[in-house]
This record gives sequence, structure tokens and C-alpha cells, in this order.
Amino acid sequence: MTSIRRWLLGWLIFGLAATSLVAAYGIFHTARREAGELFDYELRTVALSLPANIATADAAEQRSHEFDGIADDLIAIDIWDKQGQLVYHSLKEPALPRIAEGFQSIERGEYRWRVFGLQQSDRYIQVAQPFSVREDLALRLAWRTLWPLALVVPVTIALVLFVVARGLAPIGGLSRALSRRSLDSLEPLQVGTRVPVEIRPLVDALNDLLLRLSDASQAQRIFVADAAHELRTPLTALKLQLQAARRDGTLQGDGQTLERLEERLNRIIHLAHQLLAMAREDANRAASMTHMSLRRLAERSVSDLSLLAEAKRIDLGLEERAGNASDDYVVMGDEHALGILLNNLVDNAIRHTPEGGKVDVILARDPQGVSVEVTDTGPGIAPDELDRVFDRFYRGTGTQGSGSGLGLAIASSIAGRHGAKLDVSNRDGGGLIVSVAALTPGDGKLSA
Repeated sequence: MTSIRRWLLGWLIFGLAATSLVAAYGIFHTARREAGELFDYELRTVALSLPANIATADAAEQRSHEFDGIADDLIAIDIWDKQGQLVYHSLKEPALPRIAEGFQSIERGEYRWRVFGLQQSDRYIQVAQPFSVREDLALRLAWRTLWPLALVVPVTIALVLFVVARGLAPIGGLSRALSRRSLDSLEPLQVGTRVPVEIRPLVDALNDLLLRLSDASQAQRIFVADAAHELRTPLTALKLQLQAARRDGTLQGDGQTLERLEERLNRIIHLAHQLLAMAREDANRAASMTHMSLRRLAERSVSDLSLLAEAKRIDLGLEERAGNASDDYVVMGDEHALGILLNNLVDNAIRHTPEGGKVDVILARDPQGVSVEVTDTGPGIAPDELDRVFDRFYRGTGTQGSGSGLGLAIASSIAGRHGAKLDVSNRDGGGLIVSVAALTPGDGKLSA
């Protein structure tokens, strides 16, 4: 996979390293050339400054003379008289063969020498120096020039890393903003004014795509809501006509057949209600949150569904844990949406609990927030199907009772909007536990 960061860093650091090597090579050769010019000037100066009193045969045998300092620089001095006889040689170095006048480079043994010859009226002077001295000086001069560069290169690499990271930070921020979004969030990206002009077309294209997806999703929600609304009225009227016909005896037929017909009609009506609730929940994600009593909401839900529980002789009750009689379990939330959540959980529990069973709504408060549980004594859910119970229209194999497969999906959507976690697990003694945990607690002030 191609990485812009690695590509930029690779080429920038490679370019910096290559440039530094070329600069070091150029600096070394410049220092070498300057050192050569300096030593050539030294050789010429030494040759011109030699006094005439050392041009005797006796002087050639003296080990101690006033030019010992020159020998310390590894300079070899040879002087010939008019007859071509060597009359002086610095004993520190072996004698070199006589060369023509001027500068030349020669090899003697395993060393290379730089030699300068000077013809004077009564003698011939030759001054030589090994190239190793020049190389050492060139290296010292180059190092003095290059050590700041050796410090600048790591600093420059660190600066390149920082600049590339800062330059690509908007892309990382855009990726994080998209990864943190929920699947249902289709609002345009709010990236502010810090987005570079190079990324702005990408952001605009993403926002345009999100806008088109939002329009399509809104059209789908409107269609579902309209269809559910249009279905609910004639289905309810049909149910009322069926009940009226059965009472006055105008509807003739097998009683069991009529019961199945009414049961299926009830299921279709329930499906229409759930579709309408789902469409409203999808459309009201930006609804304002207010302080509300979860206890009152639970009492209302238990009261509304008590007739359904009585019809199946189910013991439906409300229980409180870790609270007191005056605790209203105030939370921040959308009262209408949380009412739908509780109704769906309790309704599901009643529908899937056999006759004579028990359904409890339990309120609790803990350090993480306020939670509510709905437990039942039904058959529970197969462990391998627990991960799919929140899918829309999913009903587990062997599920008893009527239902549309939308109740838990709607409840999960509402819980997610409130920052809570909806969890489903089987009870040890049989049955199901559906919990909504970590609802944000309010400050105790209820909305009017």
C-alpha cells in the first residue's frame, strides 16, 4: 500500500543525505585544493628564504642547525652547487632525485612527494614534502567545515519529520472524524478553516456524497413513515369491523380460523406501529435532551402494558435497586424516545414469555450512571444468535409469540443516541435479561 508519509519522508531524507554527501565531497576537495596551494606557497617560501651559509660540504654533515623547525613540518631540503654536487640535505628525510625547476609530483617508495625546484646563481635548491601531510591538513580543514553540517543534518531530518507530520495532520484529523462517526450520521463534515486547499476538494466531495446519502435516507424514512401511517388506519378499521361482525353474528366461520385471522391482523398492526416508530427514531436523532424521570417513565410503561400481561397471566412489576423511595432516577434524555425503548423491551418480554411467567422492570443507580433492566422467564435466546438480535427484522429460530423483529433494533438505536449501552444476555435460571446501562444522570431538576 502506497503511503504519502513514507513517500515524502523517504525522498526528502534521501535528497538531504545525497545533498549532504555531495556537499561533503565538494568541501573536502576544496579544502584539499586550498591545502595544496598553501603548502605549495610554503615550499616556495622556504626555498627562497634559505640563507647562503649552509651551502658548504661541512654543513651537509651537521645534524643540528637553525632550520630544525622546518624539518618538523616534514619538509626535505636538498641543495646542489654549480658542479651538481649535493652540498646540503636535511637528514630527517632521504635524499630525493634532482628534478627540473618548478613544481612536480613524484613517487619514491610507497610515498608521493610534492617537490619545488629553484635555480639560483650559485646553487640549485629543491624542497619536498610528502602528500600525506597535505591530506591530513585537508581532512582537518574539511572536518572543521563539516562538523556543523553533521549537526545540521539530524536537526533537518527532525524538522522534516515534524513538518511532514504537521502537513499531513489534516488528513489524519479527517480520517479520525470519519472513523468516530456512527453509521447513521450523515451531517456534513465541519473541518473549519485549517484545511489546506489541496484537501478542500476531497472534503467538498465527501460532503456532497453525505448530502446525497442523507437525501436518499430521508426519502426512505419518509416512505416508511408514510407507508406505516397509511397502513395503520385501514388495518385498525379492519380489526374493528372484524370484532363488530363477530359480536353481531354477521361474520360466519370457524372460530379458530377467525382467531388466526385476528392474530395475523394484530401482527400487521404491530408491524405498522414499529415501522412508524423506527422512522420517527431515525428522523429525530437531533432531538433535544431534557431532564426526565426514568421512574415515572417505567411506571407508565408498566401501566400501559399491564392489560397485555394480564391476558397471559404474567406477573409484571417494577423494582428498584440501590435507590430510595424519593429517587426519581432523573436522567438526560428524549422522553418520547426512551418511552418507546421501554415499551419495546417490556412488550418483547411479555410476548416471548409463556403464560404464568414473570416480567420485571428493574431500575438501578451506580457510579457509571442510571440503568434499567427488563428480565423475563421466557425461553431466552440461543447463544449463537445473541449477536444478531439487534438486526432489523431478525427473529431467532424457534421464537415463540408474535413480533416484527424491530423492537430490539429500535431500542438499540435509541440507547446509542443517548450514549448508553444495550446488552442482551440469558438468565441462569432461564429467561432473558435486557439492560440499558450508563444513562447520563441529570441534576435532579425535572423538565416541565
